[in-house]
Amino acid sequence: MPGLAKTLVVKCLANLIDAHFQRIQFTPDLLPADLIGTLIYNPRDGAFTTRKGPIFANIVLADEINRAPAKVHSALLEAMEERQVTIGDGSHPLADLFLVMATQNPIEQEGTYPLPEAQMDRFMLKIAITYPSRDEEREIMRRAGRTGRPERLRPLIHPDDIVRWRALVDAIYVDEKIEKYIVDLVFATREPDHYGFADLGRFIAYGASPRASIDLALAARALAFLRGRGYVVPQDVKDVAPEVLRHRILLTYEADAEGMTVDALIGRLLAETEVP
Repeated sequence: MPGLAKTLVVKCLANLIDAHFQRIQFTPDLLPADLIGTLIYNPRDGAFTTRKGPIFANIVLADEINRAPAKVHSALLEAMEERQVTIGDGSHPLADLFLVMATQNPIEQEGTYPLPEAQMDRFMLKIAITYPSRDEEREIMRRAGRTGRPERLRPLIHPDDIVRWRALVDAIYVDEKIEKYIVDLVFATREPDHYGFADLGRFIAYGASPRASIDLALAARALAFLRGRGYVVPQDVKDVAPEVLRHRILLTYEADAEGMTVDALIGRLLAETEVP
């Protein structure tokens, strides 16, 4: 829902990393060139020069991403998958630290478009942000209910630090049993009948893609790293599975009619899939 400080969270993250941050407000009249850039013709010498768009940053915030049509989303596909942007005949690599974060409003609201499945699948995680509690809202009111601009956060780390930490995350050990557990979870969304979830088959129109397996393993590695371990345990996988799978499972109309949600379905899979 609007007003939950989603944009503020991303801006704070960029400030703490000392990263080049660009916020793009998605609107119905936005064009792909407004994101990636375009070629500018110079009549004096008859040549074209490249004007790069705001996507050439470390952290890009696609604010209210589902308020723009699909043609704009398509401009992000190459950047998010291949870490490069094609403008005219030339391809331009993006920074080593490149992260697209997006906010979206509920699709029931006015002026929203559902995101294409190919676009959703390129996001590693989908975080569901709900309303704060009463005590949290009182604290928010105390901190934000003042005039004047808040102080800019001081950077704590540099983008080069994150690039170095990636090598440590890649070195986190994942046992074959954990790999099998990850694959079982993903395949249970595609073939629920074969994994003891016959009653869930009528609720799932499409299961999670191979990117879900890749991202689930990578997210579990990252979580183990943050928890100070050199190896992944099943609880790491369980803790990140809802965020990795939430946007990659498409439910049927029957699921909507019976009140089955994606989070409830993932909860069943985690509760009943055999854990190594």
